[in-house]
Amino acid sequence: MGYKCRIPCVKPLMTNRKRQKCLTWAKEKKNWTVAQWSKVLFSDESKFCISFGNEGPRVWRKSGEAHNPSCLREEGHIHLSNPHLAKMKEDILYHFDLGTNTHDFPALFGDVKFVCVGGSPWRMKAFAQYITGELKLGNPEEEIANICAGTDRYAMYKVGPVLAISHGMGIPSISIMLHELIKLLYHSKCTDVTVIRIGTSGGIGIDPGSVVITSQSVNPCFKPEFEQIVLGKTVIRSTQLNNELAQELAQCSKEINEFNTVIGSTMCTLDFYEGQARLDGAICSYTEEEKMQYLKAAYEAGIRNIEMESSVFAAMCNVSGLRAAVVCVTLLNRLDGDQISSSHDVLVEYQQRPQKLVGYFIKNRMSQV
Repeated sequence: MGYKCRIPCVKPLMTNRKRQKCLTWAKEKKNWTVAQWSKVLFSDESKFCISFGNEGPRVWRKSGEAHNPSCLREEGHIHLSNPHLAKMKEDILYHFDLGTNTHDFPALFGDVKFVCVGGSPWRMKAFAQYITGELKLGNPEEEIANICAGTDRYAMYKVGPVLAISHGMGIPSISIMLHELIKLLYHSKCTDVTVIRIGTSGGIGIDPGSVVITSQSVNPCFKPEFEQIVLGKTVIRSTQLNNELAQELAQCSKEINEFNTVIGSTMCTLDFYEGQARLDGAICSYTEEEKMQYLKAAYEAGIRNIEMESSVFAAMCNVSGLRAAVVCVTLLNRLDGDQISSSHDVLVEYQQRPQKLVGYFIKNRMSQV
């Protein structure tokens, strides 16, 4: 037959923002000398993988068909790595209480450019109300409809081009939400979408209240990968996050200039107690000295906080072609203890910091459109 499974070539998505950046870059370099250009290495966008499972979707094509329109992957578009979906007459997003035969996805969600996800329904509703005021799209004090009101699994709120969704606690819960979110964005024909997880975490070697922008999510062995068993076989996917987006968020924090913000690795664990080297769980199989050695080794490895969702979040966004970031505030420094001692009012203010940073970022992005 002559067909082989290949990684598709990318068809660039030229948005107005990207066109402006290209123009600005060209104007800055128009008077460069040959000597200056000789110091520039053009890598033809080569990609060097340091772990497996980061290839994304593939296409079946013959030799010489690399640039056939049907074999291209459009940059900025959502990629579904599941050929079986095309055969389905209806796709029911059960945990969202939405379906392709019962809802007009492009009409409802086609304008979405930013998706913010967080653990609790209350937190995401608060973020939706906050962004309503920041973008001047209504009265932030007014009630916002929960799109997923027909289910008790997740909550979803839409404010203009911003979607705010709760994901529950831990890898299993957020992975279910992400499967249905990615399909929702695909069915809605969304393009150039940025997805950001906002939440809380335990810090390592940094003051409580600091905000960590994740450069990469690492497992408890400090490896930047997400491991999953599929059909009895181990599948490993990369958990590196978008560096350009992380730097842009860090710059926004500098402009806000209200709280300490760092870029660092985030450790993602499978539970809250033993997996995070705590001494205050019902079960503990290690000494305090062993705990401290482990946390200090994590700090030396560049890890600045611990939570329970970032690895699968990064892995699934990578495979689906979504630009993604994780922004979490630290509620305590784990080198000083395991239990949170700050007052309720202080903790509430801490939890507002990620939403303030992400809200500022969204406003900046929208002003450039």
